[in-house]
Parts: sequence; structure tokens; C-alpha cells
Amino acid sequence: MISQRKRGLQTVLLLLQSILIAWSLAVCLVISAMFVSLSWDQVSHYPLYAMVMIAGLFLESFRRDHFGKHHGSFGNNFIDQHQVSLNQTLYAAGALFIYLVLTRDSYISRISLGLWLPFLYLTLLFSNRYLWEILAYSLFRGTRKGRILLIGTPPKATELQNWLRSKQIYGMDTLGILSDDDLNEIEPPHNIPLLGTTDDVERVIEEKEITQVILLQLPEALYDYRKLMSVLQRHGVRLLIYNNLEERLKHPVIYFEDDGYQFISLRREPLENPFNRIAKRALDVVIALPVVVFVLPVAALAVWIIQRLYSPGPLFFRQIRAGLQNQRFAIWKFRTMYAGHPDTKQQVTAHDPRIYPGGHFLRRFSLDELPQFINVLRGDMSVTGPRPHLVEHNEQFARQIASYPIRTVVKPGITGLAQVRGFRGEAKTPDDISMRLESDITYLENWRLTLDLAIILRTIWQMVLPPKTAY
Repeated sequence: MISQRKRGLQTVLLLLQSILIAWSLAVCLVISAMFVSLSWDQVSHYPLYAMVMIAGLFLESFRRDHFGKHHGSFGNNFIDQHQVSLNQTLYAAGALFIYLVLTRDSYISRISLGLWLPFLYLTLLFSNRYLWEILAYSLFRGTRKGRILLIGTPPKATELQNWLRSKQIYGMDTLGILSDDDLNEIEPPHNIPLLGTTDDVERVIEEKEITQVILLQLPEALYDYRKLMSVLQRHGVRLLIYNNLEERLKHPVIYFEDDGYQFISLRREPLENPFNRIAKRALDVVIALPVVVFVLPVAALAVWIIQRLYSPGPLFFRQIRAGLQNQRFAIWKFRTMYAGHPDTKQQVTAHDPRIYPGGHFLRRFSLDELPQFINVLRGDMSVTGPRPHLVEHNEQFARQIASYPIRTVVKPGITGLAQVRGFRGEAKTPDDISMRLESDITYLENWRLTLDLAIILRTIWQMVLPPKTAY
């Protein structure tokens, strides 16, 4: 989670710095024009110069990532920020110099170049020192704010204190520690309050609304691992383990390093990367906006006519569902049941008597879901993701499968991997829930933009030829 946030923030900053290169070029051209006359042939070559320097910027970023030097532009140390900015300027200038030599280009103005390089350095230094903080504040607030609970010995917490403090910029706040150690013999960590013993973990998670737990030592040494996992899965809380081994946990794990400290997570989460979320959100808007503007009004008229024939009443049906991090929101659908039916929280079954005849047609071809594109534009949902269920159903399924709430760490979707695999309709048995959950976890661990596109295409196909479970 933390590594994805950091990597994504670096990517977004790099893209903005690319824009700043072009902007700095334009500023220097304007200043140069005040002192010398620049021909159109000269000016027309400058966009290409900017592209070459942007390529140099990306090369420097690749080198820094390849050698694990992530901290440079994201620390509070001015010397590091200066070094990264200087390296970026040198790589950009070097790429331009190589291009000029290879192409024997003679159009570039020496005055423009003399102004551009120092101005570019200052621009990059400003972005590395201040812009990344603005981006981090914008991307990691609200429901994206992380609340960390430490479990383990105070000396380990003290060892990680500087690292924990440096993660606050990524929206990760450490609220306290649970420990079974005798604090009369061990000095408690500074500014990390003791919230109780390991027996208090569920109470603290509920009271502090914890989203991330970090184990500070091997599970066998401090807490019953299976009991802890049951509590975390029941509340949809992420887990990080400091410096542990996969064989000892007997569970698939993900290894990653951050600022020289090694951690283990239970799963990859590509959508914790803000760049991936921006790309996914862009796809949502590109798809949802035309549907809401052009398709939804026509569909609403057709559904209204069907409702007038079979079941007069409200056009839309609104219901409270559980969304990202179990946040509640009102989902929009075309009404497919008889108006005023009291059993709206009961799962829909095949040949359900609550559904009016025309409603069966709408549900089979998923036309009743079209208003949910409004939820997508509002940001409550995505086009693709785990289907949002009633809060009561989430609680019911969580009692049957402990890890069920983990699916709420990503936005719910109109369609999803489970749906296109045929897992839709009534969930009758724990196996039905388990198969859907397996697909949802596969989705959140392996998200790619191409996966979203594949799910959308398969959904369109199933709207034409609905599976048997569509009712």
C-alpha cells in the first residue's frame, strides 16, 4: 500500500515536471525575444527540444528507480532535493546536447539555452520541494487517509519512528501501539501512545477506525497469528509485517522495500497507486459521461413506458449500499419491482414475485443498472469493480467468510470480474460467496487498465447474450 502510493506520487510528479519543462521553455523564449530577434524556423524547433529534454528527465527517473534511490525528491532534506533537481537538469541538458550533436542542429539560440537551463533547475527544485507535498495532500486525504496501528515491542517502534514520521506525507498516520511488554522495564516510544495489549486489538480497530496494522516482529513471538488475521479480515484492515519470512507465515506474501526498511504485505494493490487511480477514473468519466448524456435519457423514456404498462410508480429506485472502505452511498437503478414492496432488502431470486413482468426483461439485459453511471460520475462507484451490496448482506457474508470485507478496499463497480465470470444473481451458499470473493480479490491484486477494458467488453457481450444467472 505505502510503496504503491509512493511510486504513484513519483509518476504523477514526473508527468507534471514534463509539463513544467515545456512551460519553462515558453517563458525563456518570451524573455529571449525581448533581446534578440528569433525567426520562425528557430521557434518551430523548440517543441522538439522540449521533447528531447523530457526524454532525458524520464531517463534520470528510470536510473533513480533502478538503483532504489526513491528518497531523493520526496524527503525533507534540501540537499537531497537539490541533488535530484541537479541530476534531472543534467540529464535533460545532456539529452539535448546529444541530439544537437547528432543532428547538427544550429537553430537553437544560445541566449535561450543560457536562460533555460538555470530556470529549469529552479523550476524542478521548486517542484521537488513543494509540488509533491501539494500532490500528496490532494491525493491522500478523506477516505484515502490511512490510520496505522503498531503491534509489537516498543523498541521496534522506536527503531521505525523516523520511517513512520516520513510516511505522514502519504496520508499514513500512526495512532498508537499495542504491546504485551512490561513498560516498567522498557521505555515507551516517543509520540506513539500505548493503546493497550494485543488482547485489545479489535476494540482499538473499531474505536480508532484503523485501516492498516503493522506487526513489528514475527507473529509467533507476540500474538496468535490466526486470531489476528480473523480480526483484520473481519474489519477489512490491511496488514504489513516488518522483516518476516513467507515460509514461517505459511501464506503468500509480497516483499517490498521502502527507505531501506523491508516489509511484507499479503497482497499487491495496484489501485493504491494514485497514477493508476487517475487512469481508472479517466476511463470511468470517458465511458460514463456519454452514457449519462446520450443513452440514459432515451433508456429512461423506454423504461417509463414499460413501467406505465406493467407497474406505475417511481422511475428510479434508490438504495443504500456499502462502497469504498464500507462508506455508505445511495445507488441508483431503474425500478424493476412493484412499487411499495416491503421486502427490498431480500436477495432477488429467479422468478421473484416482487418483479413486474417488464422488470424481468430489464434485469436480464442489465438495463436497470444504467442509472449507476450517475454514481460513477459522482465518484461513488467505478465502471468496473466488486459489486456493491447492501450493508446487511455484507455483514451476513462476512459472518460466513472472514476475509469478505477485504473487497471494500477498492471502489465498487457497475460490473466486475465476478459478474463476467458468471457469478451473479442470488448467492445461495458459502461457495457462491467464496467464488465471487475470489474473483474480487483477483481483480484488486491484478488490476490493469487492460483488465478493465476486457471486463467492459465481456459485459457488453453478456448484455447481448445474458448468462443463465442473469435474472
